[in-house]
Amino acid sequence: MKRSSSVIRRVVLAAASVALAAGCTAQAAGSGGGSGSPSNAPASSASAPTDAPTDDGKPPSPSDTAATPTDAPTETPSGTPSGTPSGTAKPKALMDDGDETEQVRELQARLRQLGYFDRAPTGFYGTMTAGSVKAFQKKQGLPRTGSVDEATWQRLLGASRKPTADELKPSTTNQLDTPDARCMTGRVLCISKESRTLAWMIDGKVVSSMDVRFGSENTPTREGTFTVERKVRQDWSRLYHTPMPLSMYFSRGQAVHYSSDFAARGYNGASHGCVNVRDRAKLTALFDQVKVGDKVVVHW
Repeated sequence: MKRSSSVIRRVVLAAASVALAAGCTAQAAGSGGGSGSPSNAPASSASAPTDAPTDDGKPPSPSDTAATPTDAPTETPSGTPSGTPSGTAKPKALMDDGDETEQVRELQARLRQLGYFDRAPTGFYGTMTAGSVKAFQKKQGLPRTGSVDEATWQRLLGASRKPTADELKPSTTNQLDTPDARCMTGRVLCISKESRTLAWMIDGKVVSSMDVRFGSENTPTREGTFTVERKVRQDWSRLYHTPMPLSMYFSRGQAVHYSSDFAARGYNGASHGCVNVRDRAKLTALFDQVKVGDKVVVHW
């Protein structure tokens, strides 16, 4: 009986030992999840090194035991340019927007010869000049930059001629009209009502040009072919009581002459039928060249 009790006691103690061992193991396994209580032991990492051999009994390889250091940046900062150029560099501009030089004036005069610039050269490179340059570049098969680089300038020099002094600094701000057929021979004051210009032409070539204005609807300037009847350097209108310097009469009382009113007010006014000129210096030179008997053509 004592022996049986001793056996039973051993069995009970052994069972108690197994139960206590099983309870500790469960607590350790559940410390990271079910209990919600933090564990004082650090969590294991897949990349942490270990001295334990692998399943096949071999020592672990370095790639299996430690992560590769990542201190070096893996991306190029956004502000750092890449080593590969994104495109070709823009050619250096000889003339560009905002420039104001005599070379720009020559550029505009040459573009005007070719029909790309429709006004008198100013020497200032603005949006209108840039647009004219783009049109020329397109026609020539060049990059349409709107600025003048060496290639554009050389191409323009080859396509145009050296501008005259009158082309560089013309007195007329209006573009000359296509000359009337009657203006193509001899010495002619070719006056266009459409472009409001006077062109002094000899044998079909323009010698000089200037802006002009005409009579109003009530006192229109007559149209047709005339001749210079007489010249009066200092004259006075007895009908309108106004000065008429540098008068070249071509149709009774109508004459080409200087007008201080035209110089001051431009096209806000009109003449009483005469052809007014506002550039006195240019008209003075013309007055000295024109002869009585020279042709005058007033046309649309």
